This record gives sequence, structure tokens and C-alpha cells, in this order.
Amino acid sequence: MKNLLAIACAFGLFSGAVAAPKKVVMIAGKQSHGLLSHEHNAGIQLLAKCLKEGASKLVTPVVQLNGWPSDESIFEGADAVVIYADGGGRHPALQGNNLEKLGKLMKTGAGFLTIHYAVEPTTNKGNKEFLDWQGGCFETHWSVNPHWVANFNKLPKHPITRGVKPFKANDEWYFHMRFRDDKKGKLIPILSDVPPKETMKRGDGAHSGNPAVRKAVAAGESQHVAWAYRREDGGRGFGFTGGHNHLNWGSDDFRKTVLNAILWVSKAKVPKEGVPSKVTKEDLYANLDGRRGKKPAPKSAPGAKKK
Repeated sequence: MKNLLAIACAFGLFSGAVAAPKKVVMIAGKQSHGLLSHEHNAGIQLLAKCLKEGASKLVTPVVQLNGWPSDESIFEGADAVVIYADGGGRHPALQGNNLEKLGKLMKTGAGFLTIHYAVEPTTNKGNKEFLDWQGGCFETHWSVNPHWVANFNKLPKHPITRGVKPFKANDEWYFHMRFRDDKKGKLIPILSDVPPKETMKRGDGAHSGNPAVRKAVAAGESQHVAWAYRREDGGRGFGFTGGHNHLNWGSDDFRKTVLNAILWVSKAKVPKEGVPSKVTKEDLYANLDGRRGKKPAPKSAPGAKKK
């Protein structure tokens, strides 16, 4: 009997052992826009700070700033990869053979999460992989990138929406995404809304419009701007098209959606009320790239908490 108890304890059956935190590699791209837009470095550091303060027992964020890591040992043992960077031909995952390296990691069951422009690979390179890893992506001449106020007044029941209340946000919400065929219900829309007709005021182009999206908007079809995906291999993916406007990270519900999603793709248990976090005005204005003009002084921002 003593031997059986010893074995049970060794395997944590009676010890109440807690699983080790999941390792999440968070890659921020280089600056590409002006202040408070596409703040990849500041955004990733803000999300990592929130994870360290509100979910340290569940995940361990490992931050890589300004693009793909020169020391790729950072990926060893990773449970998920988060990328917040420019997409298209400048996407960090598409340089050299980085896509192949990520593919090997994905085969281990690691999660994959992209934010804003990083949801866009190129049609010739990355499209197939992104569809496989996260179920959907931005596809030129099919998807569009207008700025508009999305109203997420209905949220599905899912671990990613735990503690998230309905909210509105003015952002560059990409929509009419290219999604993979989903006959098994593995693709779950998380944030959806019907875009206003004003989003179609631009002419046709690689990112601005096309006959298919115009028809969808005219018909009042709801568009999914954030989605979760369960892969056949057991891995998980999440795409989030918001994140152009840096100050939106000050919105508790905007931020919690992504924080919860990071836990979910890494297979950490999302708390009943989601990942708790507090963000001050100073937090929002910390770590801005700021090479294009003077850094603005902190001012009121959506959901920002005062110290």
C-alpha cells in the first residue's frame, strides 16, 4: 500500500500538484506606422505585463521585440506563439524559412495567435499554413481593412469570452476573411458585427474592396473579426484583426479577449472571469516606438485606470 501511495504522489494524483505554466513566445514586429498606431513593441510588452500580473501561474510570456529572434532557442518548449507585427511581404513568419520552422513547432501541438496586420500572410506564401494553424487569415483582393466602430453586443459562450462584456471599439477591423472549410465545427467566431455601408466607400483594390465583399456588406452579412480554431492535430489558433489603435488596449474587454485567447491557444485553463488586468494611462504610453515625432503626454484613454 505504501508503494502505491508513493507512486500516486509521484504522479501528482494525491499531491494537488499544479501544472507548470505554459510557455508563450510573443513576437513584436518593428515600427511601421506613426505614434499610437501599430505599436507592436509597446502592445506586446503591455500584454505580457498583464499576463505576468494576472496569470503568472498559468503562462510564462517570453517577449521578443523588433522582429524574428536571432536566437531561435527561444522557441524550445513553446506551447504557443503570438505575433503582433506587419503582415504581407514584411511578415516576420514569412522571411527566409521561418514558416517551415513554425510548421515544425505547430506539429508539436503548439498554439498560434496573430494580431492585426499579422493575420495577413501573402497568397503565395503563408496562406495555406495560416489557414491550417488558425483557421483563417486576411487574403488580398478578398478581405478588406477599413476603419469603423464595431459593436460586439453578442458574445458566444467560449473560454475566450469568459469575463468579457459586450463592447464597442473604433479600430481598423479587417473583415471578409478567408476561412478554411469547416464541416466539423472547429472554427468558432468570437467577435462579429455587421459593418456599415461606409466601409465600402473606397474603390476596389488589394485591401480596399472587391465585388464579393461589396455584395456581403450590401446583404448585411455579419463579419467575423476574431475567431478561434481547434486544429485536427489538437493544436489551437486564434486570429484577432483589431489592434491598429494602440489606445484600445486600455479597454478592459478588448484587452481581456486577447489575454484569454493567449491562454486558450497555449492550452492553459482560462479563469472563470477571464484574465484579470489593470492598465493605467502611464502603462498605455510606455514603450512607444516614438521615432516619428515627440511622444505624446498621457491622456484619457478607453478603459484606462488611474493610479
